[in-house]
Amino acid sequence: MYDIVTFGEAMVRLSSPEYRRLENADRMDVQVGGGEYNVAVGCAHLGLKSAWVSRLVDNWTGWVIRNKGRGHGVDMSNVVWVKFDGVGLERNGFYHLENGVGPRPSSVTYDRGHTAIMNIKPGMVDWKSIFEETKWFHVSGITPALSKGAAEATLEALTAAYEAGVRASYDLNFRSKLWSADEAQKTTAQFMPLVKVLIGNEEDFEKVLGLKAEGAKADYSALDPESYKGVARKAVSQYPNVTHVGTTLRVAKTGLLNDWRTLLFDGTEFYLSRIYENLEIVDRVGGGDNFSAGLVSSLLEGKSPQDAVDFAGGYSALAHTFPGDVNWATRSEAESAMRGEAARIKR
Repeated sequence: MYDIVTFGEAMVRLSSPEYRRLENADRMDVQVGGGEYNVAVGCAHLGLKSAWVSRLVDNWTGWVIRNKGRGHGVDMSNVVWVKFDGVGLERNGFYHLENGVGPRPSSVTYDRGHTAIMNIKPGMVDWKSIFEETKWFHVSGITPALSKGAAEATLEALTAAYEAGVRASYDLNFRSKLWSADEAQKTTAQFMPLVKVLIGNEEDFEKVLGLKAEGAKADYSALDPESYKGVARKAVSQYPNVTHVGTTLRVAKTGLLNDWRTLLFDGTEFYLSRIYENLEIVDRVGGGDNFSAGLVSSLLEGKSPQDAVDFAGGYSALAHTFPGDVNWATRSEAESAMRGEAARIKR
């Protein structure tokens, strides 16, 4: 039925233009964003038949999310709709972004309390039907962090995918504003036997799986591939069902200039993409999600580990060059970037 199904929250995103503070903006740019939603869109842009599953209130904010997803080619027919009560006791979330510049970093604030997906429970989604003839399932640590019901629904979805023979990827995606490391570790332990591909950075592995990288800095800046290799090996040793471990490596030099690189471990060897030095940032939100999209599409296509990490690196690097969470880069642009071709104007 689908090449990939993702499950999670999407929010209406309001960002201030021209690097303004939110407080002094006289208009807002309206987009949609959310970890698993971004992956579904990225995969759709790469030609995969993708679907996104969630629970939304049936009002204008839900329609914006649905319509944007449809516009990107994502199947939105499996969304569970909730009648709007006219008051907002259940709602769809927002998040607000100030893009950083120079020494001022980008800043995100959330308005996601009492959202519809927080009230999702096992039995609300017909996972058995959704996973018929589906090849891949993707979810992240953000979804189970939203509520007890969302965590139970995540386990239900991963179990159904496993039983249907659908490969699953899990982006650890630790968010300290949503839950503690202890809560994350206790909950995630239930998911790990059901996961084939594990994605996350050094902080994620420490906070979510209790696997600390030797030599990691307290702020997890200037990530070293060598220190990450240790936690990747530990993860595969601890969870033998995991076939691949991937991550992005970022050095934020300024709000507008980053170094970017991606890494993939196939259980035996490590593979690194080229370094995108002084990558000029238009919008950094969604970079990791688009690494996931590039990696999933590559693994589904049977690419070698080196080709997979190279393509995912190029695709996610390009995601930084577009405003909004989603990636408008084409497959050919990603392939050009991974080969390091000059960024001359194309006529």
